[in-house]
Amino acid sequence: MKVVKYDRKSGKMKLLIQSIDDLWHLYNIIDKDDRISGLTYRREEARPDKLRAERGEKKRMRLTIEVKDIEFHEFSDRLRVHGIITEGYQDIGSYHTFNLSIGDIIDITKIWGDYHLQRIEDAVDATKQPLITFIAMEDGDATFAQLRQYGVEEIAHIAAHTPGKQYPSKKDEKKDFYKEVLNKLETILNGLLILLGPGFAKEEFLDFGKGRNPDLFTNCYVAAAGNAGMTGIQEVLKKGIGSEALEKSRVAYETQIIERLLEEISKEGAYSYGFDEVKDSLKAGAVEILLVVDALLRKKTIEDILDLANRTRCKVVIISEVHEAGKKLSALGGVAALLRYKRH
Repeated sequence: MKVVKYDRKSGKMKLLIQSIDDLWHLYNIIDKDDRISGLTYRREEARPDKLRAERGEKKRMRLTIEVKDIEFHEFSDRLRVHGIITEGYQDIGSYHTFNLSIGDIIDITKIWGDYHLQRIEDAVDATKQPLITFIAMEDGDATFAQLRQYGVEEIAHIAAHTPGKQYPSKKDEKKDFYKEVLNKLETILNGLLILLGPGFAKEEFLDFGKGRNPDLFTNCYVAAAGNAGMTGIQEVLKKGIGSEALEKSRVAYETQIIERLLEEISKEGAYSYGFDEVKDSLKAGAVEILLVVDALLRKKTIEDILDLANRTRCKVVIISEVHEAGKKLSALGGVAALLRYKRH
């Protein structure tokens, strides 16, 4: 994401959308009754001199809407923002939907909280980070996934023992399997590669791949994991592998901080969770890091807690509900805190 212009006095910020991750950030930034302005397509109004109503041609025009609803599907490339037209060429007072995608420039006018501005800063920083691709491997099985700012997207799965595949020998089967994995990798890799899984399949594939396309493995890490598949990827996210890019990734950070919370809970340490407990800890000035699942932001059920956090100047971390860490926090009520000292 790129901040083109920000006028603090009016609350208007002009943004360039540069990635799918930016759409997710905007989903968590744009609130009901905010104003969104930008170029969009809308059908022209029917001419009054026409005897029969006809559907007007869609034309590009600049409109401003007051937001009433916002919709985003994980791992999609479009954000739908629905609202009432307040400024524009035509149809003032009618409903319109902005279908935002990569490359669009929009103006957002709103009351910006500290957590909104932090989210913008995170989105800008994330643009500088490489896209991380995982291949979780074991004998004859490979799961491909990519790390987004809000979760891990499984994008492909290849299995050697697929009905209809016949190989003359096990040696040929392994070679053809690695070749198929390499062909897929060549079409999707654009950044950092992490090979992981139990056993030696990952190392064997790395040797095979370097012999065929060494440039593809310039930025490659190998990580041991007790499992292949998405379970193995979650395992690597929890423990890290020494990759600076992975450590700086949003999902890895969120995963590790929730694991830290769970560790504090398991040893009856410095933690609190649930609305009432966390609010009491904030009032006592005991909160070091406030953890909030992003779904609560969209429902505006957390504003008093965020206001307390702002006044006590503790760090606020918004956790995506899409990935495993967010689901664990949701199970604790959606809000928790790491404390400066034990209060139990």
